[in-house]
Amino acid sequence: QVQLVEFGGGLVQAGGSLRLSCAASGRTFSRYTMGWFRHAPGQKREFVAAISWTGIITSYANTVKGRFTTPRDNAKNTRYLQMNNLKPDDAAVYYCAAKNGGPAVEAGLYAYWGQGTQVTVSS
Repeated sequence: QVQLVEFGGGLVQAGGSLRLSCAASGRTFSRYTMGWFRHAPGQKREFVAAISWTGIITSYANTVKGRFTTPRDNAKNTRYLQMNNLKPDDAAVYYCAAKNGGPAVEAGLYAYWGQGTQVTVSS
């Protein structure tokens, strides 16, 4: 089964940028969709973005649209969440998740999850 490992969390000032990485570890599968979710204290887990294997289909939450992008490196089985113009409300633990098929906003549709990485945004 696929395991996902995340890197790139940290502290950034509002208006800054940060890139999260999510790499498949162990068994891998082809043509998966990578989703990104975040969970802030006192909040429900929130969909952030998703990208299909080809990159043709992408989905972004309205709160991050225009600020976040989802680059990919298929050769390395790695997906990225490029976060620009970060806001304090973006602070959360971010999770990458993978699923078969196309992008979806429902967390329950993703079978594999990363361990989470903390993103802190200071004012």
